[in-house]
Amino acid sequence: MELTSKQRAQLRGMANSIDTILQVGKDGIGENLIKQANDALEARELIKGKVLDNNIEYDARRAAEELAKATRSEVVQVIGTKFVLYRETHAKPKEKRIELVKPGKKKAAK
Repeated sequence: MELTSKQRAQLRGMANSIDTILQVGKDGIGENLIKQANDALEARELIKGKVLDNNIEYDARRAAEELAKATRSEVVQVIGTKFVLYRETHAKPKEKRIELVKPGKKKAAK
């Protein structure tokens, strides 16, 4: 599922208030980090991560894209060394999930 710009904006706003729970350190992205990201996405849907200064192999964009691919999630935002990932969970009841803005219909040109 590809996020629309309005949905990204909504998730960016929500991400402002959450803490960074994922850190890509000098070991890079391994199985443990992917499992941690998967567990966090299933529990929270929206997570924030950071690439530490001691990691010379990854920048935030590359780390976010690789983690998104490995966890089947979407990259919401990348700023500096931080990134935000989103994936809808199926573990929570529908009322407790993040409700995204519905994509609008495009207006026809006259």
